[in-house]
Amino acid sequence: MRLTLSLATTLLAAAMTQAHAQAPAPAGPLYVAAYAEVGTNSVKDGVTLLKQFRDAVRKEDGNMRVDVAQELGRANRFVILEIWKDQAALDAHGKSAATTAFGDKFKAIQNAPLDIRVHNALAVADSPAAAKGGVYVASHVDVPPPRKDEVIAALNPLAAESRKGGGNQRFDVWQQTSRPNHFTVVETWKDHKAYDARGSAPPQRTFRDKLGPMLGALYDERLYRAID
Repeated sequence: MRLTLSLATTLLAAAMTQAHAQAPAPAGPLYVAAYAEVGTNSVKDGVTLLKQFRDAVRKEDGNMRVDVAQELGRANRFVILEIWKDQAALDAHGKSAATTAFGDKFKAIQNAPLDIRVHNALAVADSPAAAKGGVYVASHVDVPPPRKDEVIAALNPLAAESRKGGGNQRFDVWQQTSRPNHFTVVETWKDHKAYDARGSAPPQRTFRDKLGPMLGALYDERLYRAID
């Protein structure tokens, strides 16, 4: 069946899924990673639309942060990273005029519906906005449910040690609310050189050694640049 849901409906459905999966709803902030893909001939329109959406979201009650970035090497793919004060703020955002308008316009240029994932914090620290030219990293970590606690034990020190790395500006680990054995790792690095050094640094190598035998799906790491 062809999917015709607007972004508002999709966000609301995600919030409802979370409410059924975990009761009561978490009291603290919620973290959203939304992956967007437009047609290769619609990149300029996609950038314009995402910038308008980002600027509107920043004015909404309960929004603590929103960043939009464009994938390196695949200019028609983007990530939207949001932080919301609580479930009520996220629910209101899902019904907002800005969200509805964005969803309607996005459908006209999308290659696929938005992939929206709602999370709780696992390992999060205050961080500044990425510097101009900074590299964003969004990685999806998926392990079988019985190994959830093992990967959490590996992710926590990865975050703590990686924040000490040269050029690191942000290193957060989010845990998906509806599937707590799935995680999103959000990083920003000063530049590509700092990102490259991070790949062979001890914290990352130690983590990948531990993660390898636990993986439930291919390790998915994507690089982005912020949209100004």
